[in-house]
Amino acid sequence: MKIALAQQNYHIGNFDANTSKIIAAIRQAKQDGADLIVFSELAVCGYPPRDFLEFEDFVQQCYAAIDRIREEADTIGVLVGSPARNPRKEGKDLYNAAFLLYEKEIKAEVHKTLLPNYDVFDEYRYFEPADSWDVVVFKGRRIAVTICEDIWNMGENPLYKVTPMEELIRFSPDLMINLSASPYNYAQDIVRNSLVKAHTLKYRLPMLYCNTVGSQTEIVFDGGSLVYDSKGNCHAEMKYFSEDYRVFDLEAIEQAAQGETLTGGPVYFSAMEVGAGNDTISYLTGEKNIEEIYQALILGIRDYFGKMGFKKAILGSSGGIDSAVTQALAVAALGKENVRAVLMPSPYSTDHSVNDAVVLSRNLDNPYDILPIRTIYESFLSELKPIFGDLPFSIAEENIQSRTRGNLLMAIANKFGYILLNTSNKSELATGYGTLYGDMAGGLGVLGDLYKMQVYALARYINREREIIPVNIIEKAPSAELRPNQKDSDSLPEYDLLDRVLFAYIELRKGPREIEAMGFDAAVVARILRLVNTNEYKRNQFCPIIRISFKAFGVGRRVPIVGKYLS
Repeated sequence: MKIALAQQNYHIGNFDANTSKIIAAIRQAKQDGADLIVFSELAVCGYPPRDFLEFEDFVQQCYAAIDRIREEADTIGVLVGSPARNPRKEGKDLYNAAFLLYEKEIKAEVHKTLLPNYDVFDEYRYFEPADSWDVVVFKGRRIAVTICEDIWNMGENPLYKVTPMEELIRFSPDLMINLSASPYNYAQDIVRNSLVKAHTLKYRLPMLYCNTVGSQTEIVFDGGSLVYDSKGNCHAEMKYFSEDYRVFDLEAIEQAAQGETLTGGPVYFSAMEVGAGNDTISYLTGEKNIEEIYQALILGIRDYFGKMGFKKAILGSSGGIDSAVTQALAVAALGKENVRAVLMPSPYSTDHSVNDAVVLSRNLDNPYDILPIRTIYESFLSELKPIFGDLPFSIAEENIQSRTRGNLLMAIANKFGYILLNTSNKSELATGYGTLYGDMAGGLGVLGDLYKMQVYALARYINREREIIPVNIIEKAPSAELRPNQKDSDSLPEYDLLDRVLFAYIELRKGPREIEAMGFDAAVVARILRLVNTNEYKRNQFCPIIRISFKAFGVGRRVPIVGKYLS
């Protein structure tokens, strides 16, 4: 049997485009002599559709897409993901389903059992879990079809009481196929491979795993579809961060595996286990996976703009590391002519920062403007003088500069149809080191899931072939330049310390005593955790953040704004 995997980039709710893309792959698979073609989870509507699923019209369009697709499934089998109606009154109205289409008919409908309701996932809000299981029989093969989370109930602390493969193995399947929409994080390639390999070793069956690719607002899907043989050997790992299509000969895969010995017992690593290992510092310093992170951010920017119908971006260029990296990423994603940088020096901006920002734009060859804000800033102070009186200079005056810049950027964006890119990093967002309606303004947070150490690593990666980001930007001490001689370290611990504590608290969910046991000073830990928890109100008003870690701010991290824990 020849099986094609179609790793595609879908657009949520764009039924015509998604269906046309699926049909094009089916036609290609027919030409290539494939017996079956597999697409990813909820392919017809895109993942995650969220509350669109509450609209009957949306569901009806999913079924209309299935009808179009099954007309192409004449001489070839098609496994494709789509919502399916629950015929029973009890339970949720929909299933997360995989349809087997063949001979222009719906031959089988498989329902997802395990519905994730953590981090960025909220599937139990919409779907009813499967409560019965059987293999899908196609051309004499008994196929155990699962959908994404259905294969993730492994490890020493299973999340669910049912494991679908334990139910399906009773029907003596010949192979496993999984339709996935599995988001990227910088530990995911290790986790995903360990998961698929563990299944092939446990059940002594080959697995074909088809993952989606592309970015949907904050969530990046990296592709990386997999084929493993029954001896736990990786036969194929498809492209990351781009669409891919390949045909696999199942008999050839299994014949090659006949002479192989088993490569060990099933071992599954979770993202937290990977992150908590010896590689933690390597992830933070960019020694590991920095190229993946770069590609994920490029895809995140490109798809956000492309799928929303936007073309041009604007950002404030300060001569600092965060805006420099954001600008370089935007140029790579959108093209130099579509990224406009605005330099807005205040009375406290240093000449070298302005010069560095100019050199950066010249290196990238993107348009830029210089708009000094001194006059506007002084007019604010003049108007506020009757109220401020003789009170000393404080954070209020600092933030007026930031909010002035935000106003100017938004005015230009409105006038010319730009989308403002936010440049705040995760270290700043975690500790509240940013100004609401000022430097926290924007339509998309490019660096909001990267700690400061990772931003520096990304800058070095961008400069891997030539100096794009001026070396002075990378080497100078970071500063907001909102008062004379200001440094970030005046308000925050040094980033190499801060980021390690933040990672332990946010990603690894360790408490203060556990973090102290890692060798950190108790007072420093208490201070950092207090900053994180008292600044949730700021993050709650922030724009979507491109997710590259396994615990990002935004929809995947839900904590109270009004709370007393560690604050």
